[in-house]
Amino acid sequence: MRRLFPVTHQTADPGSGPAPGADAADREWSLAELASAYAYPEPGADGPGVWLRANMVSTLDGAAQHDGRSQPISSAADMRIFGTLRALADVVVVGAETVRREGYRPARARAEFAALREAAGQGPAPAIAVVSAGLELDFSLPLFTSPLVPTLILTGAAAAPDRIAAAERSGARVVIAGDGVGVDPVRAVRALADLGHTRLLTEGGPRLLGQLAAAGVLDELCLTVSPMLTAGDAQRIAGGPSVAVPRRFALVSLLEEEGFLFSRYRQV
Repeated sequence: MRRLFPVTHQTADPGSGPAPGADAADREWSLAELASAYAYPEPGADGPGVWLRANMVSTLDGAAQHDGRSQPISSAADMRIFGTLRALADVVVVGAETVRREGYRPARARAEFAALREAAGQGPAPAIAVVSAGLELDFSLPLFTSPLVPTLILTGAAAAPDRIAAAERSGARVVIAGDGVGVDPVRAVRALADLGHTRLLTEGGPRLLGQLAAAGVLDELCLTVSPMLTAGDAQRIAGGPSVAVPRRFALVSLLEEEGFLFSRYRQV
C-alpha cells in the first residue's frame, strides 16, 4: 500500500502538515502492517462479542462485477487485502450464487499468518460458510470434499432433506438458521457465534450483502473502489429490497495504491 489517510480532525485540514504514516507513502505495506490496520476490535468486558465485516469491490460507476465475476475489476493490492481479511477471520460467509460464479475453493493455511492465528486461538484457516436456501450446490467440489476446515452450509428448516443428506455425505456441516426455506441473517450470525466463530467476514455476493445490511447485522464494510468504468447493467455491491431508512456508516481509514482506494467503514 502506498498511502494511509487516518480519519482524524486533521485529515480535512490542508495546513495541518503530513498525516501520520506519511513516511510509508513510497513503499508497499507488509502483511503484518495490513493485519494490524485491519485487526478486529478487541473483545469487550462482557465477552468476545460478534463482529461481521464485508469485503467488496466496486468500479467508479458502481459495478460489483464484470462478466459476472469480481476478478476483472480487482488488483494485486486488492488481493493482498482480500487474503489478509481472510487470514484474520474465523469464518468466511458467502452466498451460494457467488460460490458457483467465482469457483470458490477452501480457504488455505498461510505461513505468514500462522503465528497470528495461533495467538488469537484460531485454527490454521477460516471455515467457509455457504448461505443457501435450495442447496443446489455441487458437493463433489473441493470446497466440500477436501477443505482444511469443514465447510458449513447455512440453510432454512424447510430445506429438502435429500439435499441436506447430500451435503452431509460430502463432509459439510449443515446449520439450520431459519424457520422456512431461507436463512434469517440474525439467526445465521448467532448460529456461527454458537459454534465459536465471532470474527466474521462476508465476501457477498450482492444479494447476501443486501440481506445482511437490511437486517442490521453488518458492523463493518471494507470497500475497494476500482478506478475503472464498466457501464452495462452489472449488480451493485448490495442488492435486494431497500431498507426503510438508509444506514449510516463512518469512515475509519482509507488506503490508496495505483488509483485503487481501500476504504473501511463502521456502522454508526
